[in-house]
Amino acid sequence: MEKFKRIGILIIGWFFVGLGVLGLFLPILQGILFIMIGLAILSSRSEMVKRWLKHLEERHPHYHERMEKWRVRVRNWFKKD
Repeated sequence: MEKFKRIGILIIGWFFVGLGVLGLFLPILQGILFIMIGLAILSSRSEMVKRWLKHLEERHPHYHERMEKWRVRVRNWFKKD
């Protein structure tokens, strides 16, 4: 069951990242928002994404505050199991 949960989280995370990339080119979607949501989801399972986000945190502290809010929300969603 844990394997399915991990795969589901990865699929959802990459879906939001892909949607965010589309949103960078389409005026209807909020690209950066979807990318941030996807990265927040992926950071719960990927050490590489965590390191990359740490690098971004140092360069852009304003965006880090937004990311932390989403990370807490995502963790709360998945802790309800």
